[in-house]
Amino acid sequence: MAHTFGGTRRSTAWMKVSGESDEAVIGDARCPCGGARSGATFDECCGPLLSGARQATTAVELMRSRFTAYALADGDHLYRTWHPSTRPAHVETDPWVHWVDLTIVDTEDGGVGDDTGAVEFRARWVAGVGSTRQQGELHERSRFSRRAGRWFYVDGDPVLTGS
Repeated sequence: MAHTFGGTRRSTAWMKVSGESDEAVIGDARCPCGGARSGATFDECCGPLLSGARQATTAVELMRSRFTAYALADGDHLYRTWHPSTRPAHVETDPWVHWVDLTIVDTEDGGVGDDTGAVEFRARWVAGVGSTRQQGELHERSRFSRRAGRWFYVDGDPVLTGS
C-alpha cells in the first residue's frame, strides 16, 4: 500500500501547500492543475479523479490529476494511477515541495480511443522560505498506457533544453 503524507484534500498537507482554508478547498477553489478548462474548480476538474468517483478519459486528464496529487500530497492517487509494471512499492510525496504551476507542452495520442499516449509538460515548484527558498521546473515527457479501460502513468524522461 502507498505511504501518503496527508492523503486527502482536507488534510494538513493541502493547507500547507495551498495556504487555503478548508472551506475554499471544499467549495470552489481553483484546481491546482490550472484546469483543463481555464479557471475550473477542483470539484469540476481533478477532484472526482482523486476521490475515485471517476477515471481519467485521456492521458492528459490523468497527467493533470497526477500533478494535482503531487500538489496536494495525495500519494494514494499517485500509487493507484502508476502502471503496476513500473510503480515503486511505496509512493511518497515531498511535503516541503510546493507544486505551483503546470503547463502542457505537447501530447501524442492518449485520446479516448487510444491505448498509449505521451504528454510533455513543465511543472514549476517552490521549496523553503526566506533565504532558503528555492524554485525550479520539471520538464518531462511522460508515457501513459490504458489497461482494462483505465489510464496509467508508465514512466517519463526529462526533456533537456539546450544551453
